[in-house]
Amino acid sequence: MMKSGKLRYYLLLHFIVFIWGFTPIFGKVITLDALPLVWYRILIALPAIFIFIKLRNASTAIDIKSLLMFFGIGSVIALHWLAFYAAVKINISVTMACFSCGAFFSAIIEPFFFKRKHSVVELVMGLVAVAGIGFIFSVETKYTDAIVLSVLAALGSALFSVINGTLVRKYDSRIISFYELMGGLLTLSIYFAVTGGFTADFFNVSMSNWGYLIIFGLVCTAFTFIASVEVMKEISPYTLNLTVNLESIYGIFWAYIIFKKDEQMTPEFYIGAAIIFSVVGLNAWLKNRKKAPAIQ
Repeated sequence: MMKSGKLRYYLLLHFIVFIWGFTPIFGKVITLDALPLVWYRILIALPAIFIFIKLRNASTAIDIKSLLMFFGIGSVIALHWLAFYAAVKINISVTMACFSCGAFFSAIIEPFFFKRKHSVVELVMGLVAVAGIGFIFSVETKYTDAIVLSVLAALGSALFSVINGTLVRKYDSRIISFYELMGGLLTLSIYFAVTGGFTADFFNVSMSNWGYLIIFGLVCTAFTFIASVEVMKEISPYTLNLTVNLESIYGIFWAYIIFKKDEQMTPEFYIGAAIIFSVVGLNAWLKNRKKAPAIQ
């Protein structure tokens, strides 16, 4: 039987994933390109996290080595978001289905950081997810760019999730979130400064976009980023990435409801998506069978 403390983390994780299910919708309705979209998302979330830290009377002081490490991870997060939202702009359903292969990448990467053997079961389930992506690729060739970008986004997600899974044992989740997002914002700002991207048009954002961006930055970024790092105290990066696959189900559902024909796919696509999503339920069942695991 699951302990109440662990159950609380699982419930929080599923609440986070439910919110994340709306992120591709925001990515589509906000008319900004992926680069400025991610930049504004972080810009709005960062002060909110800082205020939250100060309200809790927590210190933001860290050593230079940790700061550089967080900035490096933040760059990975920024690149992950760029790939994800560039794919979303093409097609949400394809993006969300292929993004689910993050569990496969996590199954490969995680043992190196947590110093444990690779799990054959995890690798097999990850490969099943990849097979589902291959099936989608074979029938939805016009969305090749979205497939490639979403797979790259999944790789980035798995990488920073695994790394944060180790850092949360040493650092406060709010501090991790604050400095990683700061690193992501700095990386993108340097890029815009070098390429001349900070033009008058860049800062000409419509009121409707501002409304969406504020909700996007505060609820879908600031809150969920801190909370997702926090749950890693009890939940492994592999299970986190596999559960995040539910985000794809929510995302595809809302995309179909809101955008209708633009997101209506072939029957073969839904077969491939069903293959990927079935892995989520199988993982939950297998994890539940284990007796009092240290980390799930």
